[in-house]
Amino acid sequence: MNNSGVFSKLRPLSLLRQLSNCSDSTCLQALSNSVSWSIYLEQGKITYATHSVEPFDRLERHLRRLGHQIPLLTNEVRVQVRLMFEPDSHSQLMENDSQSISQPPEYQAIYWLVSQQHLHSTQAAALIQELVKEVIESFLLIKEGTYELTEPLTRMPKICRFDIEKILERCQARLESWQSFMPQISSPYQRPYLLANNQFEQKDLPNLQANLTNWMKGFSLCHLAAILNQDEIKLARQLYPYILQGGIILHEPDPPFDKLPKIFEEKSLLPKLTTELFDTKEEVNTSPDIAQENIGAVEQLSQISTPPKANFQEPTISNNINSASERVTAATVTAQKIHKIVSVDDSPTILKEISHFLENENFSVVTINDPLKAVLSIIRHKPDLILLDLNMAGIDGYELCRIIRNNSIFKQTPIIFVTGNKGIVDKVKARLVGASGYLTKPFTRADLLKIVFMHLT
Repeated sequence: MNNSGVFSKLRPLSLLRQLSNCSDSTCLQALSNSVSWSIYLEQGKITYATHSVEPFDRLERHLRRLGHQIPLLTNEVRVQVRLMFEPDSHSQLMENDSQSISQPPEYQAIYWLVSQQHLHSTQAAALIQELVKEVIESFLLIKEGTYELTEPLTRMPKICRFDIEKILERCQARLESWQSFMPQISSPYQRPYLLANNQFEQKDLPNLQANLTNWMKGFSLCHLAAILNQDEIKLARQLYPYILQGGIILHEPDPPFDKLPKIFEEKSLLPKLTTELFDTKEEVNTSPDIAQENIGAVEQLSQISTPPKANFQEPTISNNINSASERVTAATVTAQKIHKIVSVDDSPTILKEISHFLENENFSVVTINDPLKAVLSIIRHKPDLILLDLNMAGIDGYELCRIIRNNSIFKQTPIIFVTGNKGIVDKVKARLVGASGYLTKPFTRADLLKIVFMHLT
């Protein structure tokens, strides 16, 4: 098999099917539109797959779904994982990709969750299965790009292996479902907004759960689905009639998600696969919209120490939404809960930028430019989340964070440092004073919404 080449329209699918017959361990690395994909294989089976567009955002969404079934997988644990393993910058992640490292940082994070007994190995296999499916779906949509096959520098600790044919079968079925929404929906990262104006009477407004309309404020279909613990395709199907009617409008994906390939109508790309039954040690199903279906061919490996079997919880993910939840009418759209965010910074420019980004998305933003008066103002407003500049005149962010945390009212309130400091020492100090995370300057609207997604949804 050639070690490098250029994609034709059918090449992604062809490459994976060829690799299913490979007996060696290899890593398929692909590059298209500045996005890199890494697919790790061992003896013709997939052990992991990732791409360079926000891998920890992808991990966060799937961990959040598992967290509905696993009490140990708390928000605090998810935040700790990001602080420990997420690279400081996208450039560092790309540098790691170029070095063909064998353990992507989010895979290291999953391995750590198992070793610390936050996840059973079977639950980790279910998690990896969902991550692999999402990555392969986007990989199959590549029209043009380059690829190479490399040998990992070091051996990855294996948690599970997946049969390529079964993965492809499931991904192709999902892509066909996505294509049924074309051309209105061209990406799962498009952002739906509820259009409530005088042209729509009350009866024409979407009959949607209040929780969905609360968060239809800049979050993509993928992120909304994670907030609701619902499959993306099921959510798209629910919104699609109102998109056609014009009651919901779709904005294009925020960077860097706009770099991922769009869904496009090309039936020749998605031929039906003929598959036979495969021998498996264990089957794992977590896809919330296919309770009776299973990818199967999930082979759990024994090179990892696991928690006692007695602590195991079946890693199925519920997609049940409270049928008695509030229905939205014209009267209730304006009465939805608005989260209050306090931003403390001695830079008027930063405060203005944060207000512009968040108030456009229907958050309530309180800006404080005098850090010495911040504590009293925070107590008065009782925010849902606090953005705190690290380097301010008069008092630094570490000390201010410590003072805020000493107030019992704010023991659980997310406090995010807004800073250009990226060093490991700064992160350690931040954790010691009780910070919940980092927003690194300069930041985009998407970066800011990612913090909100992590801590308020």
